Amino acid sequence: QVQLVESGGGLVQPGGSLRLSCAASGRTLNSYDMGWFRRAPGKEREFVGFVSWSGMLTYVADSAKGRFTVSSDNYKSTVYLHMNSLRSEDTGVYYCAAKRRGNSQYDDWGQGTPVTVSS
Repeated sequence: QVQLVESGGGLVQPGGSLRLSCAASGRTLNSYDMGWFRRAPGKEREFVGFVSWSGMLTYVADSAKGRFTVSSDNYKSTVYLHMNSLRSEDTGVYYCAAKRRGNSQYDDWGQGTPVTVSS
């Protein structure tokens, strides 16, 4: 099991930037890969981005391409979601999640950090 704690959310104006962090703890972190998800008000949870624990493989959802990137820092056991050119539709609660490498399902989730994009 992996314990995850997100931070870095807040209020930002349209066009602004935020960096979300997800600190992970557990005995076998290098066996896991990480995902970022969000839940907008009144909507289903959706995938935002993926990063392998090594940081060698990353990808983001189409809605985030060109604006968001994901990265990892193994020494800090932390993964990041870098968000630029934020839009009002990016508002929501952002979660990081962990899955065992090779699995399709994410089993461990953080508590989420809220992001509000508004002027």
